[in-house]
Amino acid sequence: MKATKFTEDLRTMSAEELNAKLKELKEELFTLRFQHAINQLDNPHKIVEVKKNIARVMTVLSEKNA
Repeated sequence: MKATKFTEDLRTMSAEELNAKLKELKEELFTLRFQHAINQLDNPHKIVEVKKNIARVMTVLSEKNA
């Protein structure tokens, strides 16, 4: 999914949905880091993508709270 499309989708979500998405992404990051530690991760760049998506969600959340 393109970053702009992902961000547009985030802006239409409510705060509760954003918090749920944030929790889901953090769980995915944990899983990816674990797989990377035991050398089972096929695409290490996926970790970077998930981190950026977490930052995007947190940015939209802070915009909604401001």
